[in-house]
Amino acid sequence: MPNHALTKLFRPEVLAMSAYHVADARNLIKLDAMENPYTWPEDIQQRWLESLKACPINRYPDPTGSALCEQLRRANAIPDHAALLLGNGSDEIIQILLMALSADATVLAPEPGFVMYRQIARSLGLNYVGVPLATDFALDLSAMLAAIADNRPAAIFIAYPNNPTGNLFDAQAIKTIIAAAPGLVVVDEAYAPFADASFVGELGNYPNLLVMRTVSKLGLAGLRLGYLAGPAEIVAELDKVRLPYNINSLTQATVGFALEHGDFLAQQTQAIRAERTAMAKALKAWPTLTVYPSSANFILFRTPAGTADQLFAGLKARGILIKNLSGQGGVLSDCLRVTIGKPEENQSFLNALAAALAELPR
Repeated sequence: MPNHALTKLFRPEVLAMSAYHVADARNLIKLDAMENPYTWPEDIQQRWLESLKACPINRYPDPTGSALCEQLRRANAIPDHAALLLGNGSDEIIQILLMALSADATVLAPEPGFVMYRQIARSLGLNYVGVPLATDFALDLSAMLAAIADNRPAAIFIAYPNNPTGNLFDAQAIKTIIAAAPGLVVVDEAYAPFADASFVGELGNYPNLLVMRTVSKLGLAGLRLGYLAGPAEIVAELDKVRLPYNINSLTQATVGFALEHGDFLAQQTQAIRAERTAMAKALKAWPTLTVYPSSANFILFRTPAGTADQLFAGLKARGILIKNLSGQGGVLSDCLRVTIGKPEENQSFLNALAAALAELPR
């Protein structure tokens, strides 16, 4: 179909966008996507497979995932007064929420942040406003409050910890933003398993607060399950937009099983946190790198000026795939992000990084 015909078919916002790119990780040590690198123990796998025999895949799934919602509520100490909404990953929850807004709504988020806030907002034709973080990746509270006053956003997204920077924003600053916001504030806690902070306990204290989480970073990324907790009257409106049967039976059964047998996931999380500490220490040993504090399962670091692309390529040539963020520019110029893997994967990354750094011009 000729290009001029496409311009008549599709909205300008869609034509102007680029598709979300996922790197090909075949034959590489994959440290680019914030996944839990550990598989399930053999005995747990066998018990899980046995449990799936009773899954009625000839029937449609529970449309609201009611049993799973109660398990998630107990596992995450979500208060009884908060309602839950399940999504096919956090991405679908973001999409559901933004689809429910008025056509002229404005969406606001700190930047750099999770790219899907901007991507989905723009794909729906909404106004999107990104507010730059401070140079140390902290929230610029005065800039956020000014943007709220100027734009009156219907929804604000705040990742806590933030992706791709890994840091926890100041909790009091977030509370100030929630109080000032004329619309909804979604605190995105995708990396909650790796942080010692949460806004779940604040649910009910603010009528416009929603908390979003996912099981992906916990070690269940392939299941694609996210969930949103917040005031029942808000969740009820969002539920009208949710497609029926959006969470399949196998995902509901498997997440439920994992929550009932979750000790091994907690152990894996602790192992990742310990490796994060060791990895940060090792990276800081190179004086030419700036290593940023992380409360997530990845570490952001800044390379010598103008060398991020070369280091990324050098790592990939040695079989290591991480994330090159330098192309985004701004405060992410010269920045690379590495996911915490297994100890042997982390050591392979450090060895490859040492070799790549040695190749840089002096």
